[in-house]
Amino acid sequence: MFINYVNETDKDTKAEEKLINKIFKQFKNRKEIFSIIFVSLEEIRKINKEYRNIDKETDVISFAYNDNEEDIAYSGDEIGDIFICLDKAKMQALEYNHSLEREVGFLAVHGYLHLKGYDHMTKEDEKIMFGLQEKILTKAGLTR
Repeated sequence: MFINYVNETDKDTKAEEKLINKIFKQFKNRKEIFSIIFVSLEEIRKINKEYRNIDKETDVISFAYNDNEEDIAYSGDEIGDIFICLDKAKMQALEYNHSLEREVGFLAVHGYLHLKGYDHMTKEDEKIMFGLQEKILTKAGLTR
């Protein structure tokens, strides 16, 4: 597994990158490639409005490269992009009363599972996806 990091903020993201690498070490034998792009509140709001028609800030947005057969043919081992807003993650960590590391880890795993085709549109799908998220985060030592 290879994660390409892009920092489009004015913040140092080395600690978050190290944390995310630690989480995804458990998948080291997979041949997947994806990008994690750190963006500002303004940028994630633009992305959310443009692609989801929701004019507000969000925490994470994923774009899978394998949404259709044509994409699969051209993407190879690349599975997509995950946009994470660290400012929103900080707000949510305070709101949920857990560490920033836990929140950033959650967002990275949540985005990754979306790239892998998981969703939470129904109660059943949510139970599966969120259960898998907890398993991955617990294995990485990021419990609530």
